[in-house]
Amino acid sequence: MFRIWFFILIIAVPAAEIGVLLWSGKQIGVPLTVLLIILTGILGTYLARSQGMKIINQARQQLNYGQMPGDAVLDGVCILIGGTMLLSPGFLSDVFGILLLLPLTRKFFKRWLALAIKRWINKGNVKIIR
Repeated sequence: MFRIWFFILIIAVPAAEIGVLLWSGKQIGVPLTVLLIILTGILGTYLARSQGMKIINQARQQLNYGQMPGDAVLDGVCILIGGTMLLSPGFLSDVFGILLLLPLTRKFFKRWLALAIKRWINKGNVKIIR
């Protein structure tokens, strides 16, 4: 299973990104395509910073009240990945990055991430040290 995901991440995703960039350059022109890539990078930086600061403050509040900031940690992971995706050149990664940064769509990914972590813990792949 790891090999399939590794293949997709290393070979298929960049190939798809290149294909979309070439198609975009042909449809709207190279200068506009480059401008859109730069603008999504700027948008990604802004969204990741604003959402990240909001989540950091939420985690601080939860810690001050003696609560574990589990939900805030999942939000932080999604924001980190989403911001990174928006900074990388390509439109497919930009769409995925925006979905991870927007609070409405991030809920889906947080549920999936929480389930994946629970499965890893139950399988013994992750050890919790107290």
